[in-house]
Amino acid sequence: MEKVKRARAHVARLDLNPAQMAVLDGQAHTARALWNVLHEFTTFRQGRFASPKECDAAIRKARREIEWMGQLPAQAAQAVLKTYRQAWANFFNPDHPAKRPTFKSRFRSRSRMAVDVPQARDLQISRINRRWGAVSLPKVGRVRFRWTKDLPGITKGGPPGRVTGARLVKEAHGWNIVFRIELLVSAPVAHTGPKVGIDRGITVPLALSTGQHLRHGLWLTGGQSERLLRLERKSARQRATREKGDPVSNRERRTYDQIARLRATAKRRAVDWQHQSTTDLARRFSAIVVEDLKITTMMASACGTVEEPGVNVAQKRGLNRSIAGEAWGRAVELLTYKSADRGGLVARVRPHGTSQECHRCHTTTAGSRETQSRFACKNVACGWIGNADTNAARNQLHRYNSAAGRAVTGRGDSGIPGPVKRQASCSTVSPAPALRAAA
Repeated sequence: MEKVKRARAHVARLDLNPAQMAVLDGQAHTARALWNVLHEFTTFRQGRFASPKECDAAIRKARREIEWMGQLPAQAAQAVLKTYRQAWANFFNPDHPAKRPTFKSRFRSRSRMAVDVPQARDLQISRINRRWGAVSLPKVGRVRFRWTKDLPGITKGGPPGRVTGARLVKEAHGWNIVFRIELLVSAPVAHTGPKVGIDRGITVPLALSTGQHLRHGLWLTGGQSERLLRLERKSARQRATREKGDPVSNRERRTYDQIARLRATAKRRAVDWQHQSTTDLARRFSAIVVEDLKITTMMASACGTVEEPGVNVAQKRGLNRSIAGEAWGRAVELLTYKSADRGGLVARVRPHGTSQECHRCHTTTAGSRETQSRFACKNVACGWIGNADTNAARNQLHRYNSAAGRAVTGRGDSGIPGPVKRQASCSTVSPAPALRAAA
């Protein structure tokens, strides 16, 4: 059977002592400063951007002349240049959502602290026992990491493939290592399972056209939620007593760190639930149909302007917060590459009217959506009554089936008219969303 290469990422938590953590913090701040130097050197020129050769020469000169630049390993500095050039390439790509590269702030809330280890041979990965592994980090030394998954080329009898490099990323709970993995797997065969429509919502996160509803509980326990509320009120009092422009005190900074750790706990639990749910869906269904939602537009502020102030601003703000909490876009990204791995696909259909149209008679009648969860068709010849989210999911599946002959292949950007946008097929799906999420 034909073998194909598949790029993936694996995240593991590092077990650092205070001295090692200080070294990594210094390297991350140096990498951020180097990004800013490159951005100034590249953009503040007359007539043209700096070439890669000129940027490389500038990095070498800076490392010779600025003593603290030596904290960052040379290969990690070259990785900063590569990432910076790729950021500009993404910006100039009309199909990429990336914004224009800018300067990176020192504050963690505005820029992510990260250091790249491009060469896998520098890592010298080994397994210590069932729970721990060890890895060598440049200028840091030997560090333990939490072993939760067999790495290709490291574990005897593990998956075929190799580790190509790693990236060190600092989160609210500490430093993580993100291994870049290249797997050698069999080419996926066409999935033979049924098709399903999925309606994304807030009260019901994922409603399937089969009638099944995938729900989750609260991401934080009762005690954690109460503690988060107390900390948020405490931070508000600390901000109110601080004069505008004054530096943040150590106590206020500790409060922010405690809030960040609790929110990071909630996010990890949400991502874990999404991974488990999307893996199960990709395994069961050959085609998954979702609405082609413009989530950024949906979450636009309702504040308005001074001349024309908005209405129901607080309610809209709460709705935007709920949409962001459910991470609709991330769910589709996970479904896309997981379905492609199993020979399936993810298709997008136009979202207009799916919640107002009856899936049985396909008529839109005023007042059919009686409540948030109840749909009752007002067409006398039909009269279907049921869950509104299930009805919307079935409408999405019907639109995909009825327009399958006119579906746009690839990413739906070929200019062919049609209500269905097919997400990339098995052979063309890129693992970049998974790598971006992990990195």
